[in-house]
This record gives sequence, C-alpha cells and structure tokens, in this order.
Amino acid sequence: MFIDTHCHINIMVKESFDRLLTDQELHDAAAVIEQAKAAGVTTIINVGTSLVESLNCLSLAKRYPEVFATVGIHPCDATPDWQKDFKIIAQHAKEWQQHRIVAIGEVGLDFYHKPFDAPRQRDCFKAHIELALEHNLALSIHVREAGQELLRVLDEYHKQIKRAVIHCFSQPQDFADEVLKWGFYLGIDAPITYPKNELLRSVVINAPLTSLVLETDAPFLPPQALRGKKNHPAYIAMFAGVIADLKGVSVEEVAAVTTKNAQKLFGLAA
Repeated sequence: MFIDTHCHINIMVKESFDRLLTDQELHDAAAVIEQAKAAGVTTIINVGTSLVESLNCLSLAKRYPEVFATVGIHPCDATPDWQKDFKIIAQHAKEWQQHRIVAIGEVGLDFYHKPFDAPRQRDCFKAHIELALEHNLALSIHVREAGQELLRVLDEYHKQIKRAVIHCFSQPQDFADEVLKWGFYLGIDAPITYPKNELLRSVVINAPLTSLVLETDAPFLPPQALRGKKNHPAYIAMFAGVIADLKGVSVEEVAAVTTKNAQKLFGLAA
C-alpha cells in the first residue's frame, strides 16, 4: 500500500490551468484513481495551487473517498490581489473536516520563475503558515532557489509547526538536516531516478526512513524511464524500489513506513 502525498489530478484531466473542472472531467478522474489503486496506491493527497485549483481539489475530494484535498496559493500564483483569494481559501479551511482538507499548500517561496516579488511571496507564505496553525493542519511547502530565505521564514514558526513536508525535496544536505531537526518530512518523488541526481540520493541515504513520504507531483516529473510523458500516481512503485535499494530494505518496508509517515503527517486514519 502506498500513499501519493502530492498529486494534481485536477491538472491531469484537463489541458489548461485555473478553470473549474467540468462534470466530464470530474468523471474522468475515476480512471486515474482506479489505475493508481491497481498499482497499490490507495490514497491520494490532491494539492491546490491557486483558488480555482483548490476548489477543484475540494470537488475531487468530495466525489472520491480515496482522495483528500489541500488548499493554498503557490508562490508563483501569488498575484498582487492574492489576499482576496486567500480570504476565500481561509473560509473553506474553517470547514476542513467537511471538505476533507488535510493540509494547507502548496505554499512557499519560488525565486526560480522570473519575474518574482519576494516580499509578496513571503507575506503570502506567512499567511498560509498562520492559517495552518489556526486549524492545526499540515503544511505542504514548495521551495525553489530560495532555500535560505525559506528557512529564515520558517525559523519564526518552526516551534509551532507540528506537521510539515518539504514537497519535491531538492535542497542540499544542510537544508535537509535543519528541517529534519524540526521534525519536518521530506517529500521524495521520481527525480530520485534521474541519473544526475546524486544529491537527492545522498540525502535519502542519510535521512531516516521515518522522515520520508512518497509523492508523484503528477502530471509533472515522471520517472526516468518515462521522461517526456505525463506522470501518474500509479508510478510510485517505479521509484519506491530505488529508495529501498538506497536504504537497504525491501520495497514492502518502504511502503509500510512511508504510509505510516503520511498518515501521521496528514492526520489520516490507519
């Protein structure tokens, strides 16, 4: 049994961003979920990146018992009027149990995609952290080319944050050491299969298995054998084996431990 802790089914079933799913697309998501289940992926955390995509995540979680939702504004979606969208997201977060919301995210800092407004991203990130703390929800954190700045922001809150994951982990060992010290999880996905990604493989070797969760970020970042194609939550087993080899354990142990980690992270029933 695997849990995909970071997926975008709402993006898999449509060709454009930031529009509400049609009834047909909501229906089409069933095929994605069934293919995942056939590959042993029994639970999917579907992650919001904007107000519209967060609403899509709520619709999918309402329709499919295998799917849970997160809500939040991705740093690249932090527009000048992000606060207007955030207020609506915060209203939904108040009813997190009803909406099957298990985390606030995907939120954080991204200084890779230019142009960017660093102060705006920081303000947006802090608002989401405080929202997660208000409702005792996990945080799904994005960081790209902003590692040290992200740590500076988190340093203000890390003693209060009880549950968090650094999504699609790609940071150096010293960053990993810091967030692991805080009790955060590392989200590991298919880039661990990429031939040049020795940095990530080294981090995984050094990190305890009890601090790792598996994710696909589908439809993005497919395994090496499928580069150029869309990723899928069913592909978790393709890189879980790499983690097993690095840790010197069986794939079954990787599945069991990372599933338990994900349940603890997101407050899911065992």
